[in-house]
Amino acid sequence: MTELTLTRFHRTRLMQIWRSAGWPSKDGLEIDLLAAGLVSMQTSPEGHECLRLTEAGIQTLAQARQRSLRALSAHDRLAQRFAEHLMATGRIVWRELSLRAAIDPPGQPPAPEPPLQEAPPETEPASAAPASALPSLWPDEAPPAPAPVPHVWRMARPDLFSVRNTSVEAYLQPMVHEIKFSRADLLSDLRHSAKRQAYQWLSEACYYVFPAGVARPNEIPEHLGIWVLHGNLADGQFEMLRAARHTRCTLPFPVWLALSKATPLRREGDELQTRLGEDPSQSQELV
Repeated sequence: MTELTLTRFHRTRLMQIWRSAGWPSKDGLEIDLLAAGLVSMQTSPEGHECLRLTEAGIQTLAQARQRSLRALSAHDRLAQRFAEHLMATGRIVWRELSLRAAIDPPGQPPAPEPPLQEAPPETEPASAAPASALPSLWPDEAPPAPAPVPHVWRMARPDLFSVRNTSVEAYLQPMVHEIKFSRADLLSDLRHSAKRQAYQWLSEACYYVFPAGVARPNEIPEHLGIWVLHGNLADGQFEMLRAARHTRCTLPFPVWLALSKATPLRREGDELQTRLGEDPSQSQELV
């Protein structure tokens, strides 16, 4: 048996073999895993080769999972639990996307009204003058177009972004869920109105998710929904205290592009099933 220094690529391949039929790829990673005794090559009576994890390989994955669980914060574990809850209802969920959102610019003083054009001296009663001869209030015979109000763009990074699993765009119902494990984190977030405005531009409904007792519903703006967790992070139950006010939202093209580049979470175990066995120092997305 060869001494092997495991990398995240070796652990990822181990989990891929664990979750698949074990068809060999015949590459360098499998040579390392075979030499280290973490997998074994088996041949069926028909002559088909496949790979199976040995006891040592299973122990390696279990240890990596425990290290990852210890590396997760309470905030991350709550986000993971609620992501699993959303996926159980048939939604497609992304974690910590970076999305550009348009918000209203800060308040500006109203523009001064343009001065009126002085009328020429009248040579006959005004009632006798044709309408076309009356002086115009605007020099160019038409009021100027209002100055466009520029959008202010900001980067939004919702904890959870999800859509319904549907092929009809009108039924997507994009949602944002912000995870707040502590009261201090929640109160700090409530002071950033621009952040909530960005979430409303990206979604039809925005919810706060926090453990029961962190805040009262009347402390959260009325248009935002509320989910609370009763019990501990491992097996507590979620309850919706208030539904968010829904507004129709069509996902802009930049959001579609960002979703196409990102990998949604998997219900079987969050990102651990996507990037398995990675070293917590290499990634914070492990379960």
